[in-house]
Amino acid sequence: MSQAHLSEQELVRREKLTKLQEAGVDPFPAPSYPVSHYSIDIKEQFKEESKEAFANVCVAGRVMSINDKGKVFFIKIQDSKGIIQLYVKRDDICPDEDKSFWDTVVKHGLDLGDIIGVTGFVFITKTGETSIHAQTFTLLTKSLKPLPVVKRDEEGNVFDAVTDPEFRYRQRYADLIINPDVKETFVKRTKLINTIRDFLNEQGALEVDTPVLQAIPGGAAARPFITHHNALDVPFYLRIANELYLKRLIVGGFDWVYEFSRNFRNEGMDRTHNPEFTVLEWYTAYKDYFWMMETTEQLFEKIAIALHGTTDVPLGDKIINFKAPFKRISIHDAIKENTGIDVSAMDEAGLREVCKQLKIDVPGNIGKGKLIDEIFGATSEHTFIQPTFIIDYPVEMSPLTKKHRSKAGLVERFELMVNGKEIANSYTELNDPIDQRERFEEQLKLMERGDDEAMFIDHDFLRALEYGMPPTAGIGIGIDRLCMMMTNQPSIQDVLLFPQMRPERVQDVQEG
Repeated sequence: MSQAHLSEQELVRREKLTKLQEAGVDPFPAPSYPVSHYSIDIKEQFKEESKEAFANVCVAGRVMSINDKGKVFFIKIQDSKGIIQLYVKRDDICPDEDKSFWDTVVKHGLDLGDIIGVTGFVFITKTGETSIHAQTFTLLTKSLKPLPVVKRDEEGNVFDAVTDPEFRYRQRYADLIINPDVKETFVKRTKLINTIRDFLNEQGALEVDTPVLQAIPGGAAARPFITHHNALDVPFYLRIANELYLKRLIVGGFDWVYEFSRNFRNEGMDRTHNPEFTVLEWYTAYKDYFWMMETTEQLFEKIAIALHGTTDVPLGDKIINFKAPFKRISIHDAIKENTGIDVSAMDEAGLREVCKQLKIDVPGNIGKGKLIDEIFGATSEHTFIQPTFIIDYPVEMSPLTKKHRSKAGLVERFELMVNGKEIANSYTELNDPIDQRERFEEQLKLMERGDDEAMFIDHDFLRALEYGMPPTAGIGIGIDRLCMMMTNQPSIQDVLLFPQMRPERVQDVQEG
């Protein structure tokens, strides 16, 4: 990096780096550092009567504050579990006549953000703070870029957090350091995923992996990302869904398979959409969408209790209750409930007239199913705050779903709405290969009309269906949106460690 791009503080840190190296101190040492204890564990477990158990501890972490008292430094470090105070005394660190290490490293070489390690014993200061009296001091990493200044109270709680989303999402590594609550969100995300895994594994489901690079992007209506395989000289697509591959496995004889699928859709970004996102899909043989509704209720109830200890989950100014059972209502009844209009028997022309009447702007190249979806989205979706299954969709909206057993023109499908957003989508899966081919061909006609989200025909999937797929229920659950709801975050970027951002200019990266 050119020195011209460096701030005054960065130049000072590089000067310190040079002086450390000239004094024979390695600012980036290679050996393992034998950490034995963590901040929170020490603070929670240390008592005067048990001090012998803490007579020889080894901790490491990032310097978050320095209080220079001359021959004594009070340093607060942050490790992976929290913050703890170190009592660092010159004559303990340098017991001999030679005090050059103290002067070079501690007194003049240390900065906020540096990573250090100490060994010593735990004690309680006169002000009542559990601290570590350092007996050895090691510089483990020299930080060359200053952290944003964050104000903390006496307890170490942040009261002036860095909130700029551009900075936080682009430099998540710095965000995690200075905003400790952010780490907790991602710990909860992992706990949520592990809870789902445990739930499925306990019931005999098998976790599998399916291709991310696909010759035909199937399983959903979405615009794909296109790439090119040089050796084969053919285009490939990043998957928009893993559905058709999981169904192939049901054909092959697995009764229950699931996958946490990283999907990619070449569409817009907003508070609930990222081009790269995670969906859990599972497929279970010999089940239908009624069974799936009951199983989904059980799962969501279990997740809420695992993360919050109760089925009542705070979300903004609301409390969402995930206690089963959830409300069920058909999409036609939902629209009628919110508009007074019965769209159940309307053709495309009638639906377009309704859109006009309700002032819903719709493209001219979409068909009946998408029109009903647009009407529902504009008038009804946002009204379902508590968990609600929207069921029994028009056949045109659902090209991979089995026709309803008793209601003509509908399919056996539900979407689970929470806080006005779709969180899961489920079908009694279509397993009639002839019907499936006809549905794909209808999608092809929509594509020819200019609908760039219509489905491709996957001939290999049709071939698999012709071998015979047992009656099957399937579901897709948006993990990122579920995390937003379960951790009370307003934006999908807050539950993705590294959300997509507009690329920075090289100069911005150098200066930032």
